[in-house]
Amino acid sequence: MHSIIIIVLIVTSVIGLTFIIERALALRARNVVPPEIEKALETCRAEGDLPMFRRICEQNPSPLGRLLVFIDTHRQWSQQETINALETRARHEVSRLERGLVILEIVVGIAPLLGLVGTIYGLIILFGGMGDVGSGNNANLSAGIALALHATLLGLLTAIPSLIAWSYFNKKVETYAIEMAALCEEFLRRQYQEKPVAEKTSH
Repeated sequence: MHSIIIIVLIVTSVIGLTFIIERALALRARNVVPPEIEKALETCRAEGDLPMFRRICEQNPSPLGRLLVFIDTHRQWSQQETINALETRARHEVSRLERGLVILEIVVGIAPLLGLVGTIYGLIILFGGMGDVGSGNNANLSAGIALALHATLLGLLTAIPSLIAWSYFNKKVETYAIEMAALCEEFLRRQYQEKPVAEKTSH
């Protein structure tokens, strides 16, 4: 039983490490807010710039690029309709950025508990067998306690990096969400400022 818990802890640590690496790669700045799109947004000042701007967004697939293309695709909608649809689309993109973080949260919760279960079970077996080997066998007692505590140590070594990564990635997603919202708002403002009032109110 104790060895099974250790194996489960090792599998849990591998899963946690896998998701940490995957999210670290997926949440790199150029994968979410590519600098090429930011530069193109700065230079996109007139309607004639839109085809080139859209091409750059499509060449750099990213959450920001997809949101800006969405705005450009629905330029004929009223401003409020576009904003409402964009909010839904933005929540979907943020949800994609958060993908995998729930696994890290689960790892943070169960790894210490699995370690504690392994330790308690190991101590139960150890003290249950003390009567057979003799209470004076200090070497066996020490070795048994050390073996039992290995489960707790492994659980903590799994949970602590996962907790750090989970907190860091959550903050990073929040920062990206704010940055994308600001860039999309700027692009929206430019698009609808250029439109005549009659066009803005038409469906």
